[in-house]
Amino acid sequence: MRTDQTMGPFRWLTVGPKGQPDLELILMKITSGPMLDEVSAAQLRALVEKGAFGCGVFETADVRKDYEDLSRKGVRFKGPPEDRPYGIEAVLQDDSGNWFSVVQRPR
Repeated sequence: MRTDQTMGPFRWLTVGPKGQPDLELILMKITSGPMLDEVSAAQLRALVEKGAFGCGVFETADVRKDYEDLSRKGVRFKGPPEDRPYGIEAVLQDDSGNWFSVVQRPR
């Protein structure tokens, strides 16, 4: 955890990997508050729930192993790892509708 600030009902929480102090990910509920009015928050929630907004890419040395390990832990993938022009990719989706690619680059 890098930052944990509460501003009224709004919480700003960031996390990041050890050894990469310049990388932070923001974890937050999509609610109205200091950053969004209620209409904007509702629109953003709808996009995330649809799977059309949130995304990210994680790079790994062994995507097939990570796919097996994460699947056993209950992570939902759109399908098994597939060969792509840029490497091997597996796509997962979190419980908020965000999708993430887990990519193994060619060696």
